[in-house]
Amino acid sequence: MTTRFDPAADEALKARHRAMWALGDYPAVATGVIAELGPILVEACGVRPGDRVLDVAAGSGNAAIPAALAGGRVTASDLTPELLDAGRRLAADRGLDLAWRQADAEALPFADGEFDRVLSCVGVMFAPHHQAAADELVRVCRPGGTIGLLSWTPEGFIGQLLGTLRPYVAPPPPGAQPPPLWGDEQHVRALFSDRVTDVVAHRQVLRVEAFANPQAFRDFFKANYGPTVSAYRGIADNPQRTTALDHDLMELARRNELGSGPTVLEWEYLLLTARRVS
Repeated sequence: MTTRFDPAADEALKARHRAMWALGDYPAVATGVIAELGPILVEACGVRPGDRVLDVAAGSGNAAIPAALAGGRVTASDLTPELLDAGRRLAADRGLDLAWRQADAEALPFADGEFDRVLSCVGVMFAPHHQAAADELVRVCRPGGTIGLLSWTPEGFIGQLLGTLRPYVAPPPPGAQPPPLWGDEQHVRALFSDRVTDVVAHRQVLRVEAFANPQAFRDFFKANYGPTVSAYRGIADNPQRTTALDHDLMELARRNELGSGPTVLEWEYLLLTARRVS
């Protein structure tokens, strides 16, 4: 399949995405809050020594590095070079040798069927044109190879977070789709259609105990998570809207707290694996 967009508008959109994910400190989120997700995805994909592995929208390597630890020959690709630089440092600290490649998930610079395992951990879901991204995931996976995705669900905590931010940011351009749709199994099945088989999908939760209270959650995401940092920057000259977003983020955490005492949250995600048809 081929999906076409206005080149100038698409280039501007991708530039905004690159800038957004370079804000704050996403590696702090990846290593301090969601670190266990990468190994979960790598295990589900069955990465074995010698496998050619591509991590799409890899960020700082929260799945790429575990895939390398499992023995894969890993290429980590991402739109944002600052995240790749952070990933290189983290991999070097572990004594790992990975390839790091700046790349657009909707136009990957790799050959057809180049990889045995193609995966993405809460990464490709943020590419704005879902069909284009899905087409690329399939294209670069060899026939019989595995595609594995871990994506936040629309109803889960991060889906709610993105919904909370929506009134405070500019509307997306025509054709851009909401990231949490990748957490809807039927949406992903429709994207891949009959090009994959043996689809296995489960909704699971990440238990998050990194924050002492809702204010700590808000302050951490306000400082470190690109979409949140970007939202605050866009309203920096409006104290009333800034105060309102402060309140809304704290209420989000309060609504989702489990029990009393220190803040415990459960963040739902969809774990999906499939095999590319031969």
